[in-house]
Amino acid sequence: MFKNINLLVTFECAARHQSYSLAAAELCISQAAVSQQMRMLEQQLGQRLFVRVGRQMQLTQAGCTLAEHTGPALTMIGHGINSLRQEELAGELSISSTQAFNTLWLMPRLQEFASLYPQIRIRLHSSASFEDLRHARIDLAIRFGTQVEKHTPTTLACEYFGTSPVLPVCSAQLAASLPLNTPADLLATWLVSLEQPGAYDWPSWFEAQQVADYVDHPHWTYVNSTDMALSAVANGHGVTLAVPYLFRRQLDNGELVVPFQLPHPNPVKRYLVYDPNSARIARLQTFMNWLKAQELR
Repeated sequence: MFKNINLLVTFECAARHQSYSLAAAELCISQAAVSQQMRMLEQQLGQRLFVRVGRQMQLTQAGCTLAEHTGPALTMIGHGINSLRQEELAGELSISSTQAFNTLWLMPRLQEFASLYPQIRIRLHSSASFEDLRHARIDLAIRFGTQVEKHTPTTLACEYFGTSPVLPVCSAQLAASLPLNTPADLLATWLVSLEQPGAYDWPSWFEAQQVADYVDHPHWTYVNSTDMALSAVANGHGVTLAVPYLFRRQLDNGELVVPFQLPHPNPVKRYLVYDPNSARIARLQTFMNWLKAQELR
């Protein structure tokens, strides 16, 4: 019986990433510690497990053989331990998403969830960054964009749950006061943009509509979050870009309008990021099933 299972845990991580530095980051230890543990494992087995090729630590044939067995074995052990420590449905669930989604979509509907599942206490955290879920003690991250899968560690589940278009939006009063016949007519007013718009910027939208004059547009307002942008345009200050589910109520009551049904070339993809082996998996599945049943349009 192999006694030092910790070496196998480190090996599985290093083999999966083919990198000692990435394994060190995931395991929260130093790269030197990973290297030392792999030397110890190789000495105990009498086999070379890794060879350095450029920046990668590639598996030898012996390493491949070991990796074929350690991954499934550790997964099985994890499932067994998780089944012993799974928490009941009642309890706390920590959720992270963007400030705009939390403020404009989730909070107005939270009472509905609470009335269905009063035994689940929601702790809500607003962040637009790809924070480390384990370090931040977050059970579920609701994330949006084009880079979510790329930034999600392979140890976490990254579940796609739909796509939404990004459209221009302004107040009904502003739309009535401007001759909005073509996309270029939006340059007659203020353009409200996020400081860091990422893939959903105004230049990409104007270029998709073959409008070049935006380059010299003098009237820009920059904000930190989409809820701030929507607050500005709801009060008559220009036009912004947003997904309709964030302003559906104002759209339905006529307060806000979409002047052109011309979506941004980059739609917003939605993802649920979580640990599939979480002890709170019953709570997670309950919330995610409720969320996926909602109309996000």
